[in-house]
Amino acid sequence: MSKAIPEPVTRLIEAFSRLPGVGPKTASRLTFFLLRSPDVTTTELANALIELKANTRFCSVCHNITVDDPCGICSDPERDNRVICAVEEPLDVLAIERTGSYGGVYHVLHGAISPVNGIGPDQLKIRELVQRIDNGGVAEVIVATNPGLEGDATAMFIQRQLNDKGVKMTRLARGLPVGSDIEYADSVTLMRALQGRSEL
Repeated sequence: MSKAIPEPVTRLIEAFSRLPGVGPKTASRLTFFLLRSPDVTTTELANALIELKANTRFCSVCHNITVDDPCGICSDPERDNRVICAVEEPLDVLAIERTGSYGGVYHVLHGAISPVNGIGPDQLKIRELVQRIDNGGVAEVIVATNPGLEGDATAMFIQRQLNDKGVKMTRLARGLPVGSDIEYADSVTLMRALQGRSEL
């Protein structure tokens, strides 16, 4: 960076640039926004970051982010512990919870199998999922990994691990998104939509 920009500003721009989806221009805009903001805004941001790292942990049961252990979902007596939805990331839990249509519990894998990125099954929470099944009481595992090579590879690996465990294995349906036109759908999405068709 230019010597016209003070070192603390440069450091913050570089720190923002390391965040996913934040390029150099956005990092610069965020930094200069904070420079112009009242002190209370930057203090609140700094305190929120410190509190985030100090007070959050992973649930010992489902590995979702939480303040209390076990998390609110795992300790909720209204949830159906016989159904586990395995997702890649904590953000996937939020997306499913927003639908308001799922009453089971979760298992966060913390990624997907990706040999290109050096991520194998041992780097994920698959062993812990198998342990939950071995502990008993689980009737169904919904594999809700992202559609694509990595998500499909992860789903197939989980299926092989749980094949002889006596649990029902299901996968999220795939197809056309609401509001889209068929003519713009790619062939794989269209094929999945045809395979997953339901009776009217």
